[in-house]
Amino acid sequence: MYKTTVTLLCWMVLLSVNAQTTSNALKTRAISDIQSGYELYKQTALSIWDYAELGYKETKSSALLQKLLKENGFEVTAGVAGIPTAFTASYGSGQPVIGILAEFDALPGLSQQAMPEKKPVTGKDAGHGCGHHLFGTASVAAGIEIKKLIEQKVFKGTIRVYGCPAEEGGSGKVYMVREGLFKDVDAVINWHPGDQNEVTMTSALANKSAKFRFYGKAAHAAMAPEKGRSALDAVEAMNYMVNMMREHIPQEARIHYVITNGGKAPNVVPDFAEVYYYVRHPKKDEVKDIFERLTRAANGAAMGTDTKMDFEIIGGTHDLLLNRTLGEVMQQNLQLVGGVSYSPEEIAFGEKIQASLGFKAPPVSSASTVHPLKAVFDAGGGSTDVGDVSYSVPTVGLQSATWIPGTPAHSWQAVACGGTEVGTKGMMVAAKVMALTAIDLYTQQSLIGKANDEFKKAKGDYKYEALLGDRKPALNYRD
Repeated sequence: MYKTTVTLLCWMVLLSVNAQTTSNALKTRAISDIQSGYELYKQTALSIWDYAELGYKETKSSALLQKLLKENGFEVTAGVAGIPTAFTASYGSGQPVIGILAEFDALPGLSQQAMPEKKPVTGKDAGHGCGHHLFGTASVAAGIEIKKLIEQKVFKGTIRVYGCPAEEGGSGKVYMVREGLFKDVDAVINWHPGDQNEVTMTSALANKSAKFRFYGKAAHAAMAPEKGRSALDAVEAMNYMVNMMREHIPQEARIHYVITNGGKAPNVVPDFAEVYYYVRHPKKDEVKDIFERLTRAANGAAMGTDTKMDFEIIGGTHDLLLNRTLGEVMQQNLQLVGGVSYSPEEIAFGEKIQASLGFKAPPVSSASTVHPLKAVFDAGGGSTDVGDVSYSVPTVGLQSATWIPGTPAHSWQAVACGGTEVGTKGMMVAAKVMALTAIDLYTQQSLIGKANDEFKKAKGDYKYEALLGDRKPALNYRD
């Protein structure tokens, strides 16, 4: 009996060791295979960087990624969730279904050449200040690698790449979640460009945004001001009340606005004016409450200025539901892949970028560092529509160093880095880590069950409801 037990244990240990050896060999092969496609993926990302298309207008960017996926055997469905530039691309069949998110929208007002001094591209307004050209390309690269392994019958299942437009304020993924496009998915993998290498263990702020529009009466501002009713006065009255309100909201809340239309000429009483607001907080319920107070301020401003008001919800995203189980899996793979190494020319570029920042940044060489897995932290600084995905399916993400360390997102410096191999090298780190994480989920499906148990516990009895309601996609929100 004793010998039998020892023999059985020995076999179990041997099988475990063999399984680990096989997994490591598979991952080594995947890393090499993805790297062999570097020139293709670099050119794809730089083409999208050059297109610099705004949210819901990413026609060429989306088409380029779809073309690459089709050429690699994916079945692509375009125009999903009522969004012309959104798509899904699938390969394989059955469970598990692993989803990978791909973004590709740019930001207005961030035109910049790929050089370490501020210099916009002539005739162009937008730029990839958040690196979504890298985001979408790396996700497609990871998806293609998993497709190859399914095709070669290394494992079974379905890989699905989601083409996600308009993350920057347009809430593109919310419509895809609302449409039920993630209902059969077991886990979702994503990433985001950044200035360091780490698995995301910090939540995001829930966010609700709207454009408030006021309608008054035009009149000559000098000859007959009494006959006019200024829509701009209403905007300013609303802004004043909201700014007073800041003292009486939770300190974690954030409210920002920009006047998008304040009239056309000083001597004409404006009959139309518009202000665009964001409300953010770590908890979605607080966002709802603060937004309701915002609308009451808008109504009060309209009453006080004898104007009329309406508003259009533009976007709304949940906080990010973090998954420690998946985070630990991704951390192991990030450590296996490692960070980014720069050439002497790239180091010189990076030092010039850092000199322009106006503050002391981490060493350029720190892009090679992989940060340890952090404890879950609920209050993030930004917002993302990945949050809505995370309330629908267990989700995990990372950031990799696609910008010189210290570079802030949404800056001309980030755009400049993204147009060089500083960006595309970091992109490849993300592609490899996502592919390796997916390999673990296909080959160790107990991880999916564990992640799902954690997901259900974290979500509790909450039933998903989009913060933007039932509105159709705001396809012209950048106009």
